[in-house]
Parts: sequence; C-alpha cells; structure tokens
Amino acid sequence: MTVQNTPAPGAPPLDTRRVDAYEKVTGKARYSADRVPEGVAYATFATARIGKGRIVRIDTSAAAAVPGVVLVETRFGPDELRDVGFVMAGGHAVQSLQPLRGDHVAYRGQPIALIVADDLVAATEAAQLITAEYQPEPFTVRIDAEGAETVVQEEAIPVPALADIKVGDADAAFEASPVRVAGTYEHPAQHPVPMEPFASVVRWDGGRLIVNDSTQNADAVRFGLAVQLGLDPADVEVTSPYIGGGFGNKNSLYGHLGPIAVASRRLGRPVKMAQPRPQTFHTGSFRPDTRHTVRLGADESGQLLAAIHEVDQQTSRHDLFPCEITAVSSRLYAVPAFRGRQRLVRTDVQTPGFMRAPWESPSMFAFESAMDELAYATGRDPVELRLANDATADPVTGLPFSGRHLAECLRRGAARFGWDGRDPEPGSMTADDGSILGWGVAAGCYPGGMVPAVAHLSAAADGTVTVAVGGHEMGQGIRSAIALLVAQDLGVPVDRVIVRVGDTRLAPQHLTAGSWGTATALPAVRAAVGELRKALDVTGDMDIPAAVRAKGGPVVTAEATTLAPGQTPEILKQLDGGLLAYAGPVYPEFVTFSWIAHFVEVRVEPTTRRVRVPRVVSVADCGRVASPVTAASQVRGAVVWGISAALREESVVDDRFGGFLNNTLEEYPVPVNADIHQVEVEFIDEPDLLFNPLGVKGVGEVGMVGVAAAVANAVHHATGRRMHRLPIRLEHVL
Repeated sequence: MTVQNTPAPGAPPLDTRRVDAYEKVTGKARYSADRVPEGVAYATFATARIGKGRIVRIDTSAAAAVPGVVLVETRFGPDELRDVGFVMAGGHAVQSLQPLRGDHVAYRGQPIALIVADDLVAATEAAQLITAEYQPEPFTVRIDAEGAETVVQEEAIPVPALADIKVGDADAAFEASPVRVAGTYEHPAQHPVPMEPFASVVRWDGGRLIVNDSTQNADAVRFGLAVQLGLDPADVEVTSPYIGGGFGNKNSLYGHLGPIAVASRRLGRPVKMAQPRPQTFHTGSFRPDTRHTVRLGADESGQLLAAIHEVDQQTSRHDLFPCEITAVSSRLYAVPAFRGRQRLVRTDVQTPGFMRAPWESPSMFAFESAMDELAYATGRDPVELRLANDATADPVTGLPFSGRHLAECLRRGAARFGWDGRDPEPGSMTADDGSILGWGVAAGCYPGGMVPAVAHLSAAADGTVTVAVGGHEMGQGIRSAIALLVAQDLGVPVDRVIVRVGDTRLAPQHLTAGSWGTATALPAVRAAVGELRKALDVTGDMDIPAAVRAKGGPVVTAEATTLAPGQTPEILKQLDGGLLAYAGPVYPEFVTFSWIAHFVEVRVEPTTRRVRVPRVVSVADCGRVASPVTAASQVRGAVVWGISAALREESVVDDRFGGFLNNTLEEYPVPVNADIHQVEVEFIDEPDLLFNPLGVKGVGEVGMVGVAAAVANAVHHATGRRMHRLPIRLEHVL
C-alpha cells in the first residue's frame, strides 16, 4: 500500500482502519437474519420442479398438517398483492414476475407456495411435503438452443443510452487493416453467492409496516411494498444497516417480501424469511450468459484502426435485462472506428441482473484477450501495445476524460511485477518447481456514476457527530470512508463519528451499486459538514462540545443535497419516489471512468496441468483514495473474484428439467484460501476534481475488470493455447 491520509499539522495520526471492524468481528453488527422479534413466525417457499408450464393441481394437505404450521398459501389475489414492475423498466422489483399470483410457471425454482410456521424446522418440513401436478411446456435455458428468442437491444429498448455504439465505418476499416484478429469468446452465467442469503423480517405496528431487509436499495423495498400492498409510502419503514454481501443482486424488491408482509398481517405476528442457499440460485438474479465476437484491425505496428464487438446476452422471457458491454470496450483505447452490436436472448429463467462488474468483466475478458492476440500478431509487447493505443479523450463522444491514468497504471504495474523479465515465447519460462510459467496483462475500466444524495449531520454536546446519508454498507467500507472524511474535516477522532446508512427513516436511500456509493455519499456529507460549520460559526479544527454549547442547545443540525454533474433538481422527484436517478459516465462536459491494470503470473503443472495463480499485481486509478484500508480490501477481493471467474465459476444449467444444477456452495466452485496467494495492490491516488469536489471515484467493481483476461493471457503465455471460454478447465490445457 502506498496511500496515506495526512492529518493537519500538529494533529494526532488519523486512524484509517475500518471503523466497523470491531462490531463485525465480535458479532455486535446486527444483520437482517439476526433479528428475532418476540412471537416471530418462520416462512419458506415450495418451488416448481419443471422448466416451464402450468400448475394443474397442488396438494398442500400434508404440509398444513405438520405441527406448528400456521399458514399455507398458493395464490394471493390481485388486491392483496399488486404488480410492481422491473427495476430497470421504471419499477421497484428485481423482476416483473411476482410469484404466487397465478398458475403459470416461468422457470424451474419459481415459488409455488408460501409456508409459515412457528419454527423453521416445521416450515421446511411442510415445504417438502407439497406436491403439484403440472402441464409442462417446452423451455430453453441456453442462449444457443432451439426456442431462444433473439431481439436487437436498440430496437427492443429504444433508449439512447442503450443504443449500439458506432464511431466511423468500423467494418470498412477492419477489412482494410493490414493486421486483423477475430475471435468468439464465451462467458458463462454466474451467481453471486453472498454469505448472507436473502433475509427479511417484517412486522406490523397498526397500519405501519416495519421491514428489516438485506438490501442494497431500501427505498425500492419501501416504495415497492407500498405499491404492492396499497399503502402510503410514509407507512412503510425499511432498515438495512448491514448487509452480509450483496454484489449487485440485492438491488431491489424481491418476490418474497410482499407475500410475507401479507402473511404477517393475516397472522398478526412478525414473519421472518431467510432463504436456503439452493433457492437463492433461482429466486435471485445472476450474471447472464454472454457470447462475444471481437474483431480488431491494426497497422503493422499494432496501432488500432478498427474494433468491432458484437454481443448476445441472456435475459428472461418476461423482462429485458439491458446489455451495456460495449460501453467499456469502446472506451479503453484510442480506436478511430468502432462498432458495437448488442442483442438480448430470451430464455426460460428468472430475470438476470447485476453481479460485480456485471457487463464490464465479461466485456474485458473478450476484448483484452483479443488485444493480447493482436500483440502476438504484430510482434509487440502486450504492455507496449496498450500504451501505444492510449486515449487522450473519449473515443465515442470526443469529450475529455475527467481523469485517465491508465498508462501510469500499466507502467507502475509492469515495474512492480518485473514485466521486463518476460520471455514472450509461449512455454519458454519455467519455475523452480518445474511448473511452466505464464505472465499475462490486461487493462480494465468501469463507468464513473453518481446519483443524488441527501446528508444530515448533527453535532452533540457530548462531542459526537452523527451522519445520516443515503447508502448501504455491504462490506465495501462506506461507513469508513464517511467517518474518515468527517473526522479529517472537523479535526475530531474517528470514533466520535457515528454513521447511519440503509435507513429510510433518516434519508432517501437510493440503490447503492455500480461503484457510485462513495462518490455519491462523500460529496453530500462534505457539503453538510460545510453547513454544520456555518451553523456553529467555526472554522478549522473543532471543539464540538464547546461549539454546540455556545449555541445554547444539546444538538446542532445541518443538511445538504447534492446532484450529479448535469442533473437538475427535478431528478429529486425520482430519488424521493424510490426510483433510479443515475447519471454517468457521460456528463455534459466530460466522461468519467475508473481505470486499472492487472499483471498475473500462472503456473501450469507439467503433468496434471493444474493451473495456479501465485502472484497478481494490480494498479488502480480511482481518483482520490478516501479509505485506504477498505479500498485495498475491495481490490484484493475483486482480484480473487476475477481469478474465480477465470478458473472456477460457472452456473450449470439443466437442459432436461430447467434451472441451475450446482446451486449450493459445495457444488458452485469458488476459490479457497489455498488457491489465493500474493495479491499486491497500488493506487495512483490522483484526485479527479472534475468529477466531484473530493475527487473520489469507484474502486469496488473496476478491481475485477480485466482479471479473467489477464489470467487467460497468462495461460496462453504458459501453454501456447488461447482460451476462448471461461472457466479454464484442465481439458483446455491438456
């Protein structure tokens, strides 16, 4: 680590460690599943066992007879449970399909009955006793199988931001290029599997609904439930102070919340649901299957002349999950002619969704693998090739980048990794243990986004400063970034700053995702700190108790509202309605991305051909590093996930019965401690002051972008074999 937060002269060193570490490691942090109110009942689902069709008959008698079962419900009426709408289509829900509203089964694993019991054992036993007869229908779970329906995205979703990107005549430029490379790359479906499953506790206080939910979007839950249940949003309260991992798939209202809220109202007691792991693979969103065709044209020196990136992305029958894969591949290098084509393929699954670097990681696997092929085709060093094609402005819009230090990421990473010791000939390098060495590099970028935010601050006579702002803490360290900012600005100890996030009672809670959480919350908090200084009439380091007492009361409050560049106050209507109010990466005067370079060493055992990754160096440009400890943790975790994507992860579908086969952590392979070795992280730490006054950008997702490509490129360097499909298995290198 090279980043330090420098305190004011004469001030004690600022404690930059994770501020909520003690609560988390001692179990004091309370997650949704930890809440067990008095009289709580436990709910679970019975799920469909066919790939598609209709329920002819369902038998719940055995389930209802289980001691302790208090409710079995197979269908809710239209007045009891209304439609909400897909979050990416102006609604609040993870998909438009609401279970338990009819007899249609859209995909295997869809809930067909809700069971509520006095204890979880009884609820689970009862769910297993429910049987159903079906009228099956033909189904498709693969994007290349018969029955899949393909639509052109820009025609199916006529929104300018989702239109295909076209710069110049890429096809003609490619055909005229002296050097051409082309390949098809397959990236499988994958599931985020956070330690905490989907977990919720609901209860009624008169006509008021109180919800503890594991969500990255508390206001989508609040307003979505208000729509579903016909409530005033003011009568719905949602808290989600800690999330045990989200990674994008806890981004909106899930289908279990409405049913358990209705059940709670019927029973007059709290109801809790923590979904078992196999169910989360079918009730939760996932990274969709994608197929990429990449064509690069260049001159003999490797200067890019044309790039074409065509994508087919999986979606569901009932929703169109938009594809934004070419938004990053079109921005990585100074290519004068680019054409992207994005198609959506309808299949019989739940609606796919967000999973860390949702489009960007698959995009860079394909594009940066092709760039490595171009380096070999032109005889250029892979790092030199990338530096030679560095962009000084956005190739798509012509606008300047607010900040771009990708070249410096590549140079620093190469020096730290020892890249100049690389023999470019595949299979030419051997480790001391006899393994074949492979060294690979890849770059990556991730859009810089922001949303409106409201921050409330209060300074108390006991010396504490309480911050309430829109945001959710899911392990990424937003509490630490906020606390460090306030402590540094006011000159108070970090442990005197109390941060409250994920609470609809305190501030509007926009979706926290897309690496915009810190870049959104910190400017609002800083603006509120400025208002607090005005209210207290204090400049410089602050004696909080004295300043508050001078105002004659126990507490002094302040608040501030901030918008993304180019947003007008009208956007606050969306924020106040629990709807997405996102801006970026294209702003009126500039374009914003975070940037990264990854250098990876693999070792391929010569007989078993087992692939290991003993060493990774990652250098990131994410603007000013607001919280060094949590930022480095974010990049390390993202690198681990990138290694997993390259060598382990795949959600395997069942062509015979539908659904996903490997729906437990025993069968969904992810790295263990023994798989991960040295991961070195460095930051450029150059504030991006055009983007926001603090100069901070996202780092949690860009950390994963390009890792899989760097691993694949390293495997090629070791074996001479190009990897066009993930994950890389033994049979691919035998």
